[in-house]
Amino acid sequence: MILIADGGSTKTSWCLIDENAKKVLFNTEGYNPYFSDTEYIIASMKKNMPSDLPIGKIKEVYYYGAGVHSDEKASIVSKAMEAIFTAAEIKIGHDLLAAARALLGDQRGFAAILGTGTNTCIYDGEYIEFNIDSLAYILGDEGSGCYIGKKLLGDYIRGYMPKNVRDNFWETFKLSPEDVLNAVYTKPLPNRFCASFSKFVYDITLNIEYSRSLVKTSFEDFFKNIVSHYPNYQDYEFNCIGSVAYNFRNVLEEVAVEHGMKVGKIIRSPIDHLVDYHIKHSKVF
Repeated sequence: MILIADGGSTKTSWCLIDENAKKVLFNTEGYNPYFSDTEYIIASMKKNMPSDLPIGKIKEVYYYGAGVHSDEKASIVSKAMEAIFTAAEIKIGHDLLAAARALLGDQRGFAAILGTGTNTCIYDGEYIEFNIDSLAYILGDEGSGCYIGKKLLGDYIRGYMPKNVRDNFWETFKLSPEDVLNAVYTKPLPNRFCASFSKFVYDITLNIEYSRSLVKTSFEDFFKNIVSHYPNYQDYEFNCIGSVAYNFRNVLEEVAVEHGMKVGKIIRSPIDHLVDYHIKHSKVF
């Protein structure tokens, strides 16, 4: 049996594949090693995994995760996986590699993530060839759910938000500007807090012009500050994965075309495509 995980900052999607290629899907919370230590991951996994998961029969674990940028960060996750899946070979990779393999398989091309956070790369058909750092949620992550949420919250606090949207925001969340600032600057996981408001932006129907403009400027920043800096970027199709990319795909496709890129695949989650990739390449089958 092999176990594959696509770990975002908010949610991790898991798929167990048995010797007959039967699939069992389940979810846990996300485990970004910038915010979660080994002990936290172990405790959360034990709490959220299916109780009948045949841990002792799992021989390979492929974990692709947000925040796995270095050996140090990868080891935080690896130690947790080793403590739980004691009979398995553990392989830890970046969630960007998961996105590239899900979007492109064995083909060379451009791949991106737009979910809670942002990431992009040129993929050589097996590994990441070139990556421009997203700078994470404080310095960058343009186009992400967190970035969109930050823009919304900034408009709310500064009074730039249209009155009908502001009234709807208050009725929905009952958060004062002071509450927002306190959550961002003093409470844990501020990236998730900010990203959670991208759903509110998606649900806005009282002022479509405002919400669309907010999303479009976020995607324009994504292309201006990241995508357009890849050499010969217009020679590639734009392929992207993640809830933000999928939910706002009409606006994203528009901005991509405006920047001279043809649009390839835009999908919500990589897990199904990752499973196909690993069934193809695994020695177990």
